[in-house]
Amino acid sequence: MDRDPRLASERRNAPLPVRRGGWVLVLYEHSLTLAFLGLFLISFTVHVISGCENYNEERAMHGESLVDCAQYLQSSRLWLECLQNWQSEFLAILSMVVLSIFLRQRGSPESKPVDAPNSETGE
Repeated sequence: MDRDPRLASERRNAPLPVRRGGWVLVLYEHSLTLAFLGLFLISFTVHVISGCENYNEERAMHGESLVDCAQYLQSSRLWLECLQNWQSEFLAILSMVVLSIFLRQRGSPESKPVDAPNSETGE
């Protein structure tokens, strides 16, 4: 389990949010999740907007009526594109996670020690 930064005896070399405490520390404690959530929302929004523009170009070439982004958000085409892209990304992340449990790289700070059991993480 991670150490509680509020209980640190020496905070002089700690990052500024840890030294400041309060709501700033709470945000900092969850900053990685917030950053990934923000990146996900930005990339999804860009995908919807650009996909809608592309979809409307194709519909215009065929003489069909244009759709707005809210309608495109409900289309099966958007979700098929997203799932195909996410499938490859999840496979890449999953392989890194699973391989890092069972495989080791001696001398790497990202790898567990070679003699560490598979159940040990972060120690």
